Amino acid sequence: MPSTLRQILFLPLAISTALAAQPVPPPTTASTAATRDTSYIDAQGTAYVTRVIPIPPDLSPEAFPVAVYRELLKTYKPSHIILYGTSAGAVLTAEVAVKLKPLGIPLPAALGIFSTLDSFAQVADSQAIYTLQGFAGHLDPPDGGVHDPYYVGSTNPKDPVLSPIYADLHGLPPTLFVTSGRDALLSGTANLHRAYLRDGVDARLVVFDALPHAFWYDSSLPESIEANHIMANFMLKQLPN
Repeated sequence: MPSTLRQILFLPLAISTALAAQPVPPPTTASTAATRDTSYIDAQGTAYVTRVIPIPPDLSPEAFPVAVYRELLKTYKPSHIILYGTSAGAVLTAEVAVKLKPLGIPLPAALGIFSTLDSFAQVADSQAIYTLQGFAGHLDPPDGGVHDPYYVGSTNPKDPVLSPIYADLHGLPPTLFVTSGRDALLSGTANLHRAYLRDGVDARLVVFDALPHAFWYDSSLPESIEANHIMANFMLKQLPN
C-alpha cells in the first residue's frame, strides 16, 4: 500500500437504501406518529411492524457530520481529508460540503459523490424509469411531489443545503461523480455534476454502462474493481506529495 494512502483519512458516509424509488407514504407528523412499538401479521402473512427509536440522551453534539469534520480538523490538515459517500452518503457529502462554506470551515482536499440526488424538490427522469435494481421491480409514476418527504420534513425542498443544486458551488474542491446507466440516481448525479461545472469546480463524471445503483459494492464484478480503482486513483491524486 502506498505510504500516501496510509496517511490519508477518509471520512466514509454509508450507503443507504432510503433513496429507493419506491411508493412514497404520506408525511408523518407528531400527531400521527406511533408512540409505541407494535406488530401485526395479516391473514396473507404480511407483517406490519412499527419501531419507536429515540435518540440516545447521551449522544454528543460532536456525533453529527459537520461537528465530526470540525473535530477531524484538530488532528488532520484539510488537505489530508477526503469526504465521499454513495447514495444517501453521497447526498450527505454534497450537503456537508455546501454547509462548510458559509461557516468558514476549511474544505477537504476532494469530494467523492457516487450516485446522488441533485434535488429533493422533484423526482428526476431516471427515478421515473429505474428502481435501485435497474428495470427490476415495481415502480409507480412520479406524483409531482417532493422526494423523500419524511427526510425533507418542514424544510424548503429547494434549500441550498438540502438540495445542493440550488447552492453557490464556487470554490468547492475537485469532485469525482460516479454513476451508471441504469441507476435510479443517474439523472441526479449528472445534473449535480453539471451544476458543479457551471460554477467552475474541477468536476469529473464517470458513467458505467447498463449497471444498477451502487453496483461497485458487488466485489464480484470486474466493473466494480474498475470503479474502485477510479475512485482511489482520483483521491490519491488530490493529496499532497
